[in-house]
Amino acid sequence: MDIAYYYRVLSLKPGASFAEVKASYRRLARGCHPDVNPGDRQAKEKFIQLTQAYEILLKEISEVANTEIGFEAFSHSSPEPTVTPTPSPAPGPRKVKIPPLNPQDKRLKQSAYEQLREFLKTKRFPRAIALVEALRDRLPIDPEVRQWQAITYQSYGQHLLKQNQLEKAQLYLQRARRTDPHNRRLCLEVEQNLNQLGIQSAHQQV
Repeated sequence: MDIAYYYRVLSLKPGASFAEVKASYRRLARGCHPDVNPGDRQAKEKFIQLTQAYEILLKEISEVANTEIGFEAFSHSSPEPTVTPTPSPAPGPRKVKIPPLNPQDKRLKQSAYEQLREFLKTKRFPRAIALVEALRDRLPIDPEVRQWQAITYQSYGQHLLKQNQLEKAQLYLQRARRTDPHNRRLCLEVEQNLNQLGIQSAHQQV
């Protein structure tokens, strides 16, 4: 059943926070609790419906939170992010400055980021991928956009893994690693996911 249905059961809009879900469940369940309505079958069925919706949404919010942890890690950076190249024997690593975005591209990036978050929350992965790939075409040297793209691929790969679509999961997990190979956390998580598929990375193979 569509996850939006369970939000409606609790009189909430899709994307409501954990605190909102909890508060709404307590408020609604109080009125139809079997202890308050002994012998009322309709109230009992309503209580069961509310409890089911509450439990499903808790699980949903928990899964989204795992995506958000990774995604939010890249949402608070300086206006002019930097990329550090591989250190060379020369004195100290040199930082390459990325030119600041013009106002139009800043607005575009912010709007795309908000849309991307919503697509990932609601598991609309094909739309999320289309959006982030279009943004990467527009801002090809923006390191944040590259990171968002990798996280989107990773999130879809993990979703496919749970759906037992193993070949497709492998494709998107490897694509995530290729997109942002210097993101240690992401690469480690991808490595763990690929290990579930029995796939060794190139640097692990003898």
